[in-house]
Amino acid sequence: MITVIVEPTGITPADVLAVARGHARVEIAAATVDAMRTSRAIVDGIEASGRPVYGVSTGFGALANTAIAPERRAELQHALIRSHAAGIGAPMPREVVRAMILLRVRSLALGRSGVRPELAHGLVDLLNHDITPWVPEHGSLGASGDLAPLAHCALVLLGEGWVLGKDGMRISAAEALHAAGLSPLDLAAKEGLALINGTDGMLGMLLLAIDDAAHLFAMADVTAALAIEAMLGSERPFLPELHTIRPHPGQAASAANIYRLLQDSAVMDSHRDDLAHAVQDAYSMRCAPQVAGAARDTLEFVTTVAGRELLSVVDNPVVLPDGRVESTGNFHGAPLGFAADFLAIAAAEVGAIAERRVDRLLDVTRSRELPPFLSPDAGVNSGLMIAQYTAAGIVAENRRLAAPASVDSLPTSGMQEDHVSMGWAATKKLRTVLDNLTSLLAVELLSAVRGLQLRAPLTPSPAGRAAIATVGEFAGEPGPDVFLAPVLEQARAAVSGRSLRAEIEESTGPLR
Repeated sequence: MITVIVEPTGITPADVLAVARGHARVEIAAATVDAMRTSRAIVDGIEASGRPVYGVSTGFGALANTAIAPERRAELQHALIRSHAAGIGAPMPREVVRAMILLRVRSLALGRSGVRPELAHGLVDLLNHDITPWVPEHGSLGASGDLAPLAHCALVLLGEGWVLGKDGMRISAAEALHAAGLSPLDLAAKEGLALINGTDGMLGMLLLAIDDAAHLFAMADVTAALAIEAMLGSERPFLPELHTIRPHPGQAASAANIYRLLQDSAVMDSHRDDLAHAVQDAYSMRCAPQVAGAARDTLEFVTTVAGRELLSVVDNPVVLPDGRVESTGNFHGAPLGFAADFLAIAAAEVGAIAERRVDRLLDVTRSRELPPFLSPDAGVNSGLMIAQYTAAGIVAENRRLAAPASVDSLPTSGMQEDHVSMGWAATKKLRTVLDNLTSLLAVELLSAVRGLQLRAPLTPSPAGRAAIATVGEFAGEPGPDVFLAPVLEQARAAVSGRSLRAEIEESTGPLR
């Protein structure tokens, strides 16, 4: 079993994926415990001195000037968690909540939050016992970070709130802790605030989205190449010398992928020297690497932003090594919100151009002698006609989702938090855009395979043969209409999974 060690220097994106999507265990390094104890000693000293410090001896938000008596400061922290666990709606997926919890452990481990190590150990216990807090989808504005979602996680540490059961239903946190042999925690001064102030939810979703987008953008090159091959397109627009003269790295990588995927194909050979063939292919074919490549470059930028955030102290207030406790704005999610909105735009366009290739494959006037809607018996049968309708509807939804969330600030907390990031909304809708992109590429995969099957007896490229073998297992050969929804679901699985890509890469080498 993989074990992720949380060091005082933090964790890696691979660590987050291993814990969120795998079954990696989490441990806290001894040096991390020491860093937290040192930070906590500073808070204990401040509390003993009696001087007012936000979140230690005062209220929160618009109540920052309200002094809290020493005997009520623990009560203050518990009340904070209960009142801020105010989300509503369907529960967030298990992988998002696990990523968020690990990232909160990481934040505490940096030794700038002034909490006891027991808090970090409590969160690690939730992960290692597979206890997933029920975190509603609505509640965060990305203001002081993800206050409401993190409060729902913290509430479980107190033995309160809800946990997401294995069957998708919710159970009481007290019941889940008891079953795991764990005891609720009591909070000391500042600890409630330290559990909920930060960008961990939106960062967790962004890191998951980055992993998904990297794979989907590679698969977009695969489905584009298959569609181009099925439509008797040209490989010449993807020659490397045509992309060195416009040196965008993502464009060059995408073009190199498509060019490699089109080699060793009798389908491509059949028209290479045909003077009657089209001089130029349509944009959706010829410009595939310009669009997918721009998306790759956007992903590179977003990856850089997420990497910086993974090194950041995002709590408020922060405890500095010299003993000062200072208020910051580091919890504001603008960097992540902007990045997520940018990537959503890019991913939406990757899907949009894929749908245009699907429409071209199905149109008898543009598909270069393929039958209407890829049905050998069109008329009685409709082939993939309505699959393209589905794709068009998804493209329209992605266009709506590509509208930025990060420009939609609303003031809260009595105008104390008068500009918020909407980073949670931005990263959440990004995941929806990527899920939709999976569906769009699935429709293109199925359509391209149908087109290649209909080019028989010409033999397609190794990538085409691998795709036909995979898709043929659940879609069969072109013929009479079948119940299409289950076929599309399995095409989605082929796109999102890694096995088809691995089979293709056995013959082409690793895709960039």
